[in-house]
Amino acid sequence: MAKEQTPHDDAPAKKPNRVLPIILGIILIGGIIFGVKEYLYYSKHVDTDDAQIDADISPVVSRVGGYVDSIFFEENTHVNKGQILVKIDDRDYKVKLEQAKAAQSGASANVNVGESQIYTTSANSAAARAQMESAKARLDKVEKDYQRYANLIKDGSITQQQFDQAKSDLEVAQATYRASQDQYRAAQQQVNTTRSELKVTNTGVSQREADIDYANLQLSYTKIVAPASGTASKKNVQLGQLVQAGQTLFNIVNDNSLFITANFKETQLEEIRNGQKVHVEVDAYPDMDITGTVYNFSPATGAKFSLLPPDNATGNYVKVVQRVPVKIKLSGKPEDLAKLRAGMSVNVSVLVKE
Repeated sequence: MAKEQTPHDDAPAKKPNRVLPIILGIILIGGIIFGVKEYLYYSKHVDTDDAQIDADISPVVSRVGGYVDSIFFEENTHVNKGQILVKIDDRDYKVKLEQAKAAQSGASANVNVGESQIYTTSANSAAARAQMESAKARLDKVEKDYQRYANLIKDGSITQQQFDQAKSDLEVAQATYRASQDQYRAAQQQVNTTRSELKVTNTGVSQREADIDYANLQLSYTKIVAPASGTASKKNVQLGQLVQAGQTLFNIVNDNSLFITANFKETQLEEIRNGQKVHVEVDAYPDMDITGTVYNFSPATGAKFSLLPPDNATGNYVKVVQRVPVKIKLSGKPEDLAKLRAGMSVNVSVLVKE
C-alpha cells in the first residue's frame, strides 16, 4: 500500500538566519576596537571637564572720597595702563593743598625769626662775656690793692678809713664779677634755648612739607587711572555719584592674562608634571584649536580654600575624592584667544606619555 504524501513533504528546508550573528560580530569587533582605542588613549592622557578659563582681574578702587566729576570710558571697552578713566571733584583737595602750603610758609617764616633770635642772643652772649672779663680784670686789680692795703695797715702806713675803702671796693668788685658771670651763663642758656626752639621750628617745617606732599598725593588720587591694560568691565560708577575711599568702581581684565584652572582629581595627579602638553576643547567653540602647557599646581585642594573647609575629625567621616587646581597656560592663534572669556567651561586633556 503506497504511503500518503503530505503537503509539507514537498516544502524546501528552512535556511538558518545568519544576519543576527553578523550584527553581533560587528558590534563585538566595534566594541573591541573602541575599547582598545580608549585604553591606548587613556594610557597616555589624563582628562577632566571640571575646568574653566580664568584671567588676571584688577579691581579699580577709589583711594579718596568725593563726587564723580567725569567718566572717560565705556563698559567692556579696551583701556591702556595709566589712562585716566574717572575724575573726582578735586576742589576740596586743592583747598587743602593751599592750606598746607600756607602753613609751610608760616613755618619757614618762623625759622627766619628763630635764626634772627639766635644771632641776637649770640651777640648778647658775647657782650655778657666781655662784661664778665672786664669785671674779672677789675676784680684782679682790686684784690691786689686790697693785699697792699692789708700789709700797710699793719705798720700804720695808711689809715683805717683807707683800708676799709679798699675792702669795700673788693667786695663790690667780687659782687660785680659774680653778677657778670650769671649774666653770661644766662645769655649762653638763652642761645641754647633759641637753638632748641629753632630745631623744633625746623621739624615743624619738615612736617608742613610732608603735609604738602600728602595733599598733593590726595589731589592726584582724584584722577583714577587704569592699573593695567585690558578690558574695563563691571562698571559700578555714575556721574555725580558720591564714592568713598576703598570703594570698587569697576574691574579690568588684563590683556594676555588668560589661563585655565583645571580641577583634577587627586588620583589623577600621579603622572601630571609641569611642562606637559595639554589639548583644550572650549565648550563655546568646539572646533577651535587651542593648546596649553601645565604651569603649576595649587598648594592645597579646592575644599581647603572654601569658606567652610571640611573637618574630618567630627566622627561623621565620609571619604570624598578631592580635587586639586592645576594652572595651565594657553597658546594658540591670537584671533582665537581673543574670543575666549574668563569663566568659560573647557575640557582639558594632558598628554602624560608620548
